[in-house]
Amino acid sequence: MSTPSRTASLSSMIWQVADLLRGDFRPAEYGRVILPFTVLRRLDAVLAPTRDKVLKEKEKWESKGIDAMPFMEKAAGLKFVNTSDFTLKGVLGDPDNLTQNLSAYINAFSPAARDIFDHFRFTEQTDRLAKANLLYLVLEKFVSFDLSDKTVDNHQMGQVFEELIRKFSEASNETAGEHFTPREVIRLMVNLIFAEDDSLLTPGNAAVRTIYDPTAGTGGMLSVAEEFLLDHNPDARLTMFGQELNPESYAICKADMLIRNQDVSNICLGNTLSDDELANHKFDYMLSNPPFGVEWKKVEKAVRAEHEKLGYDGRFGPGLPRISDGSMLFLLHLVHKMRPAKDGGARFGIVLNGSPLFTGAAGSGESEIRRFVLEEDLVEAIIALPTDMFFNTGIATYVWVLTNRKPKNRKGKVQLIDASSFWQKMRKSLGSKRKEMGEDDITLVTRLFQDAQEAQLATITATDGTQTRAVVMQDEAPPEAPEGSKVRLAPLSRIFNNEDFGYQTITVERPQRDEDGNIVLGQRGKAKGKPVPDSSLRDTENVPLNEDIQTYFKREVLPHAPDAWIDEDKTKIGYEIPFNRYFYVFEPPRPLAEIDADLKEVTAKIMAMLGELSV
Repeated sequence: MSTPSRTASLSSMIWQVADLLRGDFRPAEYGRVILPFTVLRRLDAVLAPTRDKVLKEKEKWESKGIDAMPFMEKAAGLKFVNTSDFTLKGVLGDPDNLTQNLSAYINAFSPAARDIFDHFRFTEQTDRLAKANLLYLVLEKFVSFDLSDKTVDNHQMGQVFEELIRKFSEASNETAGEHFTPREVIRLMVNLIFAEDDSLLTPGNAAVRTIYDPTAGTGGMLSVAEEFLLDHNPDARLTMFGQELNPESYAICKADMLIRNQDVSNICLGNTLSDDELANHKFDYMLSNPPFGVEWKKVEKAVRAEHEKLGYDGRFGPGLPRISDGSMLFLLHLVHKMRPAKDGGARFGIVLNGSPLFTGAAGSGESEIRRFVLEEDLVEAIIALPTDMFFNTGIATYVWVLTNRKPKNRKGKVQLIDASSFWQKMRKSLGSKRKEMGEDDITLVTRLFQDAQEAQLATITATDGTQTRAVVMQDEAPPEAPEGSKVRLAPLSRIFNNEDFGYQTITVERPQRDEDGNIVLGQRGKAKGKPVPDSSLRDTENVPLNEDIQTYFKREVLPHAPDAWIDEDKTKIGYEIPFNRYFYVFEPPRPLAEIDADLKEVTAKIMAMLGELSV
């Protein structure tokens, strides 16, 4: 696997093309030239070893009046070819006809590859470069880069594209993190979705599975999933599907899929929420990092129409979140795309911020969505990631793992894992990303998930302040503290029943009273003879779902308000997952004598320093 430093070096070298563009192009436009030319050079380099064989097949079959394309693709070992007599180096060799020859070269690609350059609006960029007398210089620079698959593997090329997009986004003041997800987060998610599928990962099992990303970006999640599977079982095959909103990211994703020999008709352009291009498909595995904290007003009309007309037959039956954050719509979208349990079921991982865990009172759209996935027993685990892990935000994020094929030991249960302390500081920050998870961190979190047990994290602090950590599994004894050291235990993995997250919100009423303190009774209809509720005294209580309401009411309310009653018509069921509360560890303050001693020591040092100054 390629090292990050090598990737950064290559992407920096490519980005230096921006020096040629400066003056004729604004910084926000650099990526519109650099990204498509990088893709073009990559495709050109990948096709180079089989070029002569492809052209021979073309001549052989076309002379017989037979469509040569299948034979050319077989010769190339890929699902695309270029039938031009030129290579990019050859195009460069005829400066007087550079624009025409480059256009002819692009048009000689298979339709799927040509579509990539259409979405880059490549002709528009080359015409502009030609008018500025830059086309030859830019092409010459890219021809000098060795982007062959022997020198730059697919994994590294994906990282190069992502680094280039990050630079492009910084230059144009856009948000890079909307286009891709850090690779170590993807590796963790891929580990989690495959963790319980031993047969699939066993070499010799020639299984074929599907994987889908509704927010595909540059295809990083899909490609990492394929690499993981093939590393464990070279006989397996993963068919990839995805949809992406951003045209440049879509074009890069499609190029990556072409080189991986995937069917690029499975990669679609468009808004997943308003226009599901893969509406009739169900999948074995799914991964997604949807934009969170982003409003869905642009697609509101289409989403509400589907919710109201199709209900549970559509994607959004359980409910709709508030307009300011559409991330839970993607959660529902993925649930709808699960292969039915009777056909083998599905598992998916999705990255969400903290809001979907608890935002929304009982009866709200968010609460109803949580209620649906928990009551249907779909939530397998939720993992808290470290902060500062993503390029565009430093906030807390969580990986949700959902499945409709829970193993027996997980049925009716949800595992929460606090992985927020498993990180290492990056040598150089990238946007908001200052931390990364190492391979050991990913392995540990995966093991905690596989074990499906409760666990604690023991932090041992020595007398000199150095710390070591150890994971204490269920039924294991915590490590003993050496003399003078301290051991702090904190929850790391916890197992809950689904209903532990549920509650009933009851409305507590109290009666109106007249000036003499007498209860006012209703005079008409159903309210006749009954106490009239005083809206100013109305209150609500949240009763745990696994507790009897009347028992709770008698214990918690009546001792303080003997005249109160419950308006049962207003009772609502809600669900929330107060993640941080479950992992909070109370630390008592230090003894006052200890604090006082520290203050006296500090004060004495200050007085001594002041004394030295006055001499």
